[in-house]
Amino acid sequence: MAIEQIKMPQLGESVTEGTISKWLISVGDKVNKYDPLAEVMTDKVNAEVPSSFSGTVKELIAGEGDTLAVGEIICTIEIEGGATEEAPAASSETESTTSASATPAPAAEEGNKGRYSPAVLKLAQENNIDLSLVKGSGAGGRITRKDLKQMIESGNIPQASAQTEAPKEAAKVETASAQPQPAAQSQPSAPALSVPVAAGDIEIPVTGIRKAIAANMLRSKHEAPHAWTMVEVDVTNLVEYRNGLKDDFKKKEGFNLTFFAFFVKAVAQALKEFPQINSMWAGDKIIQKKDINISIAVATDDALFVPVIKNADEKTIKGIGREINELAQKVRAGKLRSEDMQGGTFTVNNTGSFGSVQSMGIINYPQAAILQVESIVKRPVVMNNGMIAVRDMVNLCLSLDHRVLDGMVCGRFLARVKEILENTSKETTSIY
Repeated sequence: MAIEQIKMPQLGESVTEGTISKWLISVGDKVNKYDPLAEVMTDKVNAEVPSSFSGTVKELIAGEGDTLAVGEIICTIEIEGGATEEAPAASSETESTTSASATPAPAAEEGNKGRYSPAVLKLAQENNIDLSLVKGSGAGGRITRKDLKQMIESGNIPQASAQTEAPKEAAKVETASAQPQPAAQSQPSAPALSVPVAAGDIEIPVTGIRKAIAANMLRSKHEAPHAWTMVEVDVTNLVEYRNGLKDDFKKKEGFNLTFFAFFVKAVAQALKEFPQINSMWAGDKIIQKKDINISIAVATDDALFVPVIKNADEKTIKGIGREINELAQKVRAGKLRSEDMQGGTFTVNNTGSFGSVQSMGIINYPQAAILQVESIVKRPVVMNNGMIAVRDMVNLCLSLDHRVLDGMVCGRFLARVKEILENTSKETTSIY
């Protein structure tokens, strides 16, 4: 017999942790390779974690609602014969590690106790916990994030002393994943808030996905120095062009031709001309991305998802419109896959669909900027000839990471998007 470990997969490029929303198996269940084991939520996607092996579920190390860092063990599976099977293809990016045997020697147990995941080390450092005094409940006495959370909630915390600081620093740190995230993962730990609750107030539990969204937003605001700029765009010709096409287009193609498709296409074209905007901060360097993959925000009643239109600069307005429609349907049907969320390099958010006319978006970390497309409204505008006319106007609001981008390049980028949109018409623009 051999015990195999299933670890929290990395379900997205910038995803550093996931929450077990539901176990699909129980201890003692027989599972086959590729069978789904659990549903996992991140700030980007809901996904199933498949088994890397065929065997019997030995232990569920994480409970429903627990949040674990990428690479932390979520459960163990006992397989017969001790032969290790290959992990499944990277559809879930699940990793596995073989332990020596189902009944490890005491020396191996001691080694396990000294191996801490990044999430455990982070929590211990934030709360000044001496890990050498903590008894772990994981395999081989391993200390889990759940152990520390229970200890913090009980208030019975073994404090680290000056004598134990040095050994703690020397502890072996287990790698979180095949591609570990930089130290910038760390986020400030928010203290528990005491909010008075009066009669008639409704307490709404915070779901795992809402916690994940909150953590990602906090990280973005905490790490990226946000700056903000806005331009107003006269889209009168675009509105006239689209409105003249929409009915025939719907009959021919089977989906709506939205204004948003025109905006995404204009942004993709401008990103090709200003590749500095299509960048990410990587600590000691800036990564300028070759592919132009536009993330779009799609909201449900209780969550926000950010699927990606890959190589948007190579697609027509019709192609972008079709992809927007398909991704939105996947989100609302709960069928979005992890690969639909990966690879985004710049985000365009259609805040105008809610009637907003001006907003400051939080950057979709680790991207360098996010553009809010506001509502198109009719306003009186002074024309070049001095006459006043009623025009269709829209505000484009750009939030930028000032570590990566400066005002001049962002101003030129927005000016180019504005120029493309204001020159969109039947005579100049094809949707095919």
